[in-house]
Amino acid sequence: MAEKENLDKAVCSVHHMAVRDTMDILNGKWKIRIIASLSFHKKRFMELIADIDGIAAKMLSKELQELEMNGLVTRSVLNTKPITVEYELTPYGHTLKPVINEMAAWGMKHRKKVMKGSALK
Repeated sequence: MAEKENLDKAVCSVHHMAVRDTMDILNGKWKIRIIASLSFHKKRFMELIADIDGIAAKMLSKELQELEMNGLVTRSVLNTKPITVEYELTPYGHTLKPVINEMAAWGMKHRKKVMKGSALK
């Protein structure tokens, strides 16, 4: 019995550490929304600003740099005048799509539940 308890604690500890690591990478209110936006196709900086309601250019730039540093996003400077910069998810970044899709599905269900509940009041 004690062995099973110790194993459960170890598995739980590893699980919590993995969740914390994920949260550390995706922390804040913008990174998940940036990844969600880029999960459809690559976008220019101004397209991302337009797509992500409420984000400031300085914050978007900072978040994109951190996502790039973690290997989730690539930045491509195109030889145009004026210079165009495009961002897209890396293959590694695309591995987050199932997580983002599950969050979106849960959010839709939750919104329906909350809206249904508020209609009863």
